[in-house]
Amino acid sequence: MEPNRIALIVDSCTDVPPADIERYGMYVVPLQVNYRDESFLDKVTITPQQVYDRFADEVPTTSTPTPAVAREVLQRVVDDGYEQAVVVTISSGLSATCELMRSLVVGMPELDCCIVDTKNIGMGAGLVALAVARRLEGGATLDDLRRESDRIVESTRVYFCVDTLEYLHKGGRIGNVTYAVGSLLDMRPVISCNEKGVYYTVAKAKGRRQSLKKAMSVAEKFAASFSRCTMAVVNGDAAEEAAEVRAELGERVQNADAWYEGQISPVLVVHTGPGLIGIGVCGA
Repeated sequence: MEPNRIALIVDSCTDVPPADIERYGMYVVPLQVNYRDESFLDKVTITPQQVYDRFADEVPTTSTPTPAVAREVLQRVVDDGYEQAVVVTISSGLSATCELMRSLVVGMPELDCCIVDTKNIGMGAGLVALAVARRLEGGATLDDLRRESDRIVESTRVYFCVDTLEYLHKGGRIGNVTYAVGSLLDMRPVISCNEKGVYYTVAKAKGRRQSLKKAMSVAEKFAASFSRCTMAVVNGDAAEEAAEVRAELGERVQNADAWYEGQISPVLVVHTGPGLIGIGVCGA
């Protein structure tokens, strides 16, 4: 089969479901999960479940893809006959992955690249990648995507509920005071990414059930601002609750053309711990 004119490259934390990576022929650059004695390639040599299973012994750290691994993926794109590519990454406000890809493509003049900083994480970034994939399938050019990518990013949000603040605290994403007060009062934040692509608290609720209700409510409101949208419900070791959230949102959001579901990446598991529910909305 002759390749499309434009390759689509994503990083592993964009959390595009495996079936869609295959369907659109996406190339994936894996981030790293690092333990004291060994490092793993996100989704390639470690699964989310393996991260959960080892939490009792060690909470690992995470890092950007190694330049060698990222360069290898870009080289594979060139070797497969592409001269143009769109690179979709998680937020530059949360990871240096976007900057790494930018610096690498400068050294590959044979590949004309459009870099899309999703200002988002997980399935929020994944929905941006899927919107780009649909446009490529419809015949969009690289210039089309350079023009449209900002609007796609602005039309996409993800809302996370975490079951514990412990992992965000350990990873340095929230401060000591927020952690202490939140844990004491059982306050659960609904977290999203702001326009700079950095975590912020959209809403707070007491207890798990109320935080899920709040997340559904803000997602429903954002979805209602578009005539049509794409939705996603993802989870970190919380499949049953995710199914309930998906069923309830399915009744409340009437303008969704497609729904995506799945597990979050091992790298995100490290930062959120078990019990995460994420709701993604893309109006582009």
